[in-house]
Amino acid sequence: MSDELALLNFSTDGIATITLNRPEVHNAFNDELIELLGEMIVDVGHQEGVRAVVIAAAGKSFSAGADLNWMKRAAHFTEEDNREDSHVFAEMLRNLYTMPKPTIALVQGPAYGGGLGLIAACDIAIGVRAAKFCLSEVKLGLLPAVISPYVVEAMGPRACRRYFQTAEIFDAEEAYRLGLLHEVVEDVHLLAEARDRLIDQIMRNAPGAMADSKDLVYTVAGRPIDNHIVRETAERIAARRATDEGKEGVQAFLEKRKPEWHII
Repeated sequence: MSDELALLNFSTDGIATITLNRPEVHNAFNDELIELLGEMIVDVGHQEGVRAVVIAAAGKSFSAGADLNWMKRAAHFTEEDNREDSHVFAEMLRNLYTMPKPTIALVQGPAYGGGLGLIAACDIAIGVRAAKFCLSEVKLGLLPAVISPYVVEAMGPRACRRYFQTAEIFDAEEAYRLGLLHEVVEDVHLLAEARDRLIDQIMRNAPGAMADSKDLVYTVAGRPIDNHIVRETAERIAARRATDEGKEGVQAFLEKRKPEWHII
């Protein structure tokens, strides 16, 4: 096993996989891992040849949340130190959430605290049936503040009011019911199959159109259907039709051939 805290690998067809690599401590976050993840996420987000990004983890756990040794050190931080520390984590999650590529979390084991936030920040999440989840911060007198925008969006406010306050452990079926997971599979072998199936689907689609579609969700979510949103969405489709991708996609459909980005 590599000594690196996280591993970044690229497939020949443009799939980037970021793997949390601290299995001996259940892939718990410390400041070094968070900084490294942040750098990797920015890196793959800006690489034109990357078609999708997979977030995975080595070992039995996806992530146990905060590292105990890091927490011990943080106990002696000033408020300003804590603020700086939290901003690094917050930026990492935001960059993952807003990445202009499809992101897929593969959850092969338990995810607690910040690990659950990492899952919620991804576009798609698949977990094994044995996975467990917990928002355990209140047990330590803390709160899941930095991850809350992503977890609340994924699970909904009412479910979060329960699990933020009770710190109960819940299973993969409950995570699926709440929307944190999109799919539950029996084991890690089927997890790999589900990943490959999703990637196969993604590779059929136009990269720019997927990025714009992702941004479209951010734009329309929670907004009233008024004249502004009607006008903006009409302008967006008009602009996309005029792009090279838009023209190529329509032409390929009419000519009954695969578009140039379809490499499966």
